[in-house]
Amino acid sequence: MQLTNYLIFRDTAEAAFTFYAQCLRGKITTMMRFGEAPGCEQMPAETRDLLIHVRLEIGDQVLMASDCPPDRPYDGIKGCSVSIQVDTKAEGERIFNALKEGGSVQMPYEKTFWAARFGMLVDKFGVPWMVNCEKDQ
Repeated sequence: MQLTNYLIFRDTAEAAFTFYAQCLRGKITTMMRFGEAPGCEQMPAETRDLLIHVRLEIGDQVLMASDCPPDRPYDGIKGCSVSIQVDTKAEGERIFNALKEGGSVQMPYEKTFWAARFGMLVDKFGVPWMVNCEKDQ
């Protein structure tokens, strides 16, 4: 079994995943648009370029997402965080600093009673992240 995060965006999935591929040094392996789906000719033209599915591979981990169609309600990403576990403080700091660009820091990346470093932020796309390094390297 594999448990994978699947994020839903309002019109920004492509920009977000291009940003995440750079920040996390991953590779986008799938990017499909609503305009590629069967029956797409009945969709509004502005919907066809949105992403129906995107897959980002980071090592042996996967993060996936799509855009929410404009005719459906969207309330943002709430009540959860994407959690990243890193092996070194330096790698965690690099990732934290990259993801915080244009976003807001909820808790600085610093030593805690449970980890060598931990930080929380919400990125410029509204996605909450936690970066955790348990090892003191």
